[in-house]
Amino acid sequence: MRDALDPKGLIRESYRIEGIGAPECRSIFLDWALGVPLGTDTRLLVQELLDRHAGEPADHPMTLTLRAALTRPAPARRRGGAMGRRS
Repeated sequence: MRDALDPKGLIRESYRIEGIGAPECRSIFLDWALGVPLGTDTRLLVQELLDRHAGEPADHPMTLTLRAALTRPAPARRRGGAMGRRS
């Protein structure tokens, strides 16, 4: 059965790796985030992941990485280019 929220099981597995550190969790998170379809509200998905793994230690590097993803401002949208010059 495929998990729509964590299709590759990357986030789930990160909690099972003993001694995993913040750099590895950031890399895993980036891989997960690159798999999110364009136009999807990533922040909602991250919150769902946090809710799903609420029983994990609050100081686990993946929990801290997911929380950081919610506190960072959304990237600015690109403006300009050909579409910016059209009226």
